[in-house]
Amino acid sequence: MEFDFVVVGAGSAGCAVANRLSADGKHSVALLEAGGKDSNPWIHVPVGYFKTMGNPKTDWMYNTQSDAGINGRSIAWPRGKVLGGSSSINGLLYVRGQPQDFDHWRQLGNDGWGWTDVLPYFKRAETWHGQENSEFRGQNGPLSVSPTRLKRDVVDRWIDAAVTAGYRKNPDYNGEDQEGVGYFQLTLKGVQRCSSAKAYLKPARNRKNLTVITQAQTEKVVLENNEATAVVARIKGQTQTVKARKEIVLSAGSIGSPQILMLSGIGSSDELKSVGLDVGQHLPGVGKNLQDHLQARPVYKTSLPTINIEINSLFKQALIGMQYVLRQSGPMTMAASLGAGFLKTDERLDTPDIQFHIQPWSADKPADGPHPFSAFTASVLQMRPESSGHLKLTSASIDDHPAIHPNYLATETDQRTIVRGIQIARKIADSSPLKDHITEEYAPGKEVAFDDEAATLDWARNTAVTIYHPTGTCKMGDDSQAVVDARLRVHGIKGLRVADCSIMPTITSGNTNAPAIMIGEKVSDMILEDARP
Repeated sequence: MEFDFVVVGAGSAGCAVANRLSADGKHSVALLEAGGKDSNPWIHVPVGYFKTMGNPKTDWMYNTQSDAGINGRSIAWPRGKVLGGSSSINGLLYVRGQPQDFDHWRQLGNDGWGWTDVLPYFKRAETWHGQENSEFRGQNGPLSVSPTRLKRDVVDRWIDAAVTAGYRKNPDYNGEDQEGVGYFQLTLKGVQRCSSAKAYLKPARNRKNLTVITQAQTEKVVLENNEATAVVARIKGQTQTVKARKEIVLSAGSIGSPQILMLSGIGSSDELKSVGLDVGQHLPGVGKNLQDHLQARPVYKTSLPTINIEINSLFKQALIGMQYVLRQSGPMTMAASLGAGFLKTDERLDTPDIQFHIQPWSADKPADGPHPFSAFTASVLQMRPESSGHLKLTSASIDDHPAIHPNYLATETDQRTIVRGIQIARKIADSSPLKDHITEEYAPGKEVAFDDEAATLDWARNTAVTIYHPTGTCKMGDDSQAVVDARLRVHGIKGLRVADCSIMPTITSGNTNAPAIMIGEKVSDMILEDARP
């Protein structure tokens, strides 16, 4: 098999790349996806992430190593293994990040990645269905972005309580200014998930110059004289070589892309040799600079009805299913969270540094089902952690997951920020009109005093989990730890780029699906520009 371009990974970025590269019909494009087709009906139901996360048919089922920052725990790291990648199993939340995030990338030496550079690609990607139409929103893109269809009293009261506590409402956190509270925006079309596969692949599937291959596990990139010429992939159990006449684009995600690079001989010489791999290009930053968002999850029992009570019997679940099918409404249209908050832990900060995900349900572990009482969760995370971790190969086989070392809460700033975020969650819960409807703080609970920072931090270390935003492991830049340049070309290798969240030099302020799609949109223009005679 031979194509002009070979794209590895049909996730948030990869689908966008494949669509744009094949759009004019001039180039042949192969898109290789290790997972299967997005035919599981739960993928398309908004609340279906409960069924697809933790399912080995749609989830890579990664787990971290034990991590000192979370008191030695190992936690699950779900990542999508299906057409659409993580956009097919995520919580549908659409957050671009702050303009300052991208201006910082540019200040680090990455020309072309400032806010004014990337905004046109955010706009090109989306069709915004909200009322707040502005110069910041797109109207004709493939990705459908909608206001949430579901509202709940407990979330309305949380938003009002946040205003009472001194924060402001913001009708569009993806507009000019992120700061404030409101409802999340969703990658939703009607009452169905709008994954990158649905947005970018479905309209392009009949193009004769686009070949989409599922069940295709890429094992390595073939290098000839420091040029990427092909990939070796196991396609439906058979090892095959897929050649690229022009370029190969790795869009396998922040775990998959660096793993494939290392298995191809691109990475730290010592680490490659330690698992018996030959060194093709010494790039010590491959797999380093790993950043993620860690969420603490305060839970409050409430006298208001929440999803916990709405789904606590098979009869109620059947009614909810009928409501979704017949009226296109109800809890099955729910994203992972309803209420959003982008707030500052210190007024001296230029921009918000914490994010809230307000969920009208609660659980010790979502896979085990909700609590038997009415409650809501006020999840809070630090948006720009200083701590960074790394990935390390465990063998020379693509079948063996790399060791994931997140290195959570390793700095005083990160520790102080998560404690302050929990305190703000408690402050808002103790404000009107919410406080009159809270019957008990279930977690952290009265055992952890508000002003006991040490106990609050220890509670976070014992209970906090990822909110599924790994980034940075093939970072963009020109320093000794950089993996790709500002045009996302792998340093020292011709014909090879990386395009996914792994290229982020620093993590964005919020959920990472929207920036991943933007990266796919932007790199496709770069590739086509460089392919012109």
